Amino acid sequence: MGEFFNSVQFILNNYGDLLIKGTGVTILLAIVGTGVGFLIGLLIGIYKTIPIRDEDSAIKKALYKIFNFLLSAYIEVFRSTPMMVQASVIFYGSAWIFGLRLNPVTAGMFIISINTGAYMAEIVRGGIISVEKGQFEATHSIGMTHFQSMLYVVLPQAIRNILPATGNQFIINIKDSCVLSVISVTELFFQTKSAAGATFDYFPAYFIACVIYFVLCFSITQILRYVEMKMDGADTYTIYGTEPVINGADTLKRGDK
Repeated sequence: MGEFFNSVQFILNNYGDLLIKGTGVTILLAIVGTGVGFLIGLLIGIYKTIPIRDEDSAIKKALYKIFNFLLSAYIEVFRSTPMMVQASVIFYGSAWIFGLRLNPVTAGMFIISINTGAYMAEIVRGGIISVEKGQFEATHSIGMTHFQSMLYVVLPQAIRNILPATGNQFIINIKDSCVLSVISVTELFFQTKSAAGATFDYFPAYFIACVIYFVLCFSITQILRYVEMKMDGADTYTIYGTEPVINGADTLKRGDK
């Protein structure tokens, strides 16, 4: 056991800077990938819920079906293939076909973003569908466009509904970023592998990486739970008509009658 801790200490002393840099790259990939992927999913989710009416022109219906088919194909392709394979195809394929020499980190952010976008598209669509249908009808009855009803009424509720799934996708991106080592992205796993190969202390090196991944994911989980609690509002409220009003003196517990 003493030898194990000595190896851990040796790796931290000599390769700690590399592990810190790799952790930074991992966090960057997860934040950018989740953020851009969320925006992609949001746009696709809104598009897929656009109502097509009988009175719409044939051209509009045809264009909608074409774009809907392309978006569905994008979602199915990226949800049905491993991200490691996607990374290899995009990174090496762009060099082989177009002669582009992409920066590995830039390529990694792009790959995680479009991969996440495919998953977030269905998550967002599900969140939009979960909003009561009557609210759509109410917004349209007062003359709001589909975009306005989405922006001011539906999306605020849908985003709250999908927050746990979005946070879960963020944690997945932290862990799955390790597959980008296949295209030499210098994230945490890549740096750990380099340290392990240089010292031949594979178990201590990967144990350190395991602890770092756990700390990252556990911290993000706690932060997201706190955000969810804040979005839920106060634990007590007084009901006036149909609007909840916070009142510290005279309150009604949620669920009380």
